[in-house]
Amino acid sequence: MKKTILSFILVINGLMCSFAQSNPGVEMATGLRSSGKIYVVVAVLVVLFLGLAIYLVTIDRKLTRLENRQGTKHT
Repeated sequence: MKKTILSFILVINGLMCSFAQSNPGVEMATGLRSSGKIYVVVAVLVVLFLGLAIYLVTIDRKLTRLENRQGTKHT
């Protein structure tokens, strides 16, 4: 599961980097970059993705714990 999450995060990171560099003429991005607000946007996105990843890992651990507990009771 950790390997899957890590590869997912790397793919998202690669996509974000390629989209950020592909179109430098967008006025909104230029304005955000010049005022420094682009870092706020990137920080919010990173926090959202990290929160989602942590949430998925905790759910996976709880589910694994429940599966193990159920498996030991039946055998």
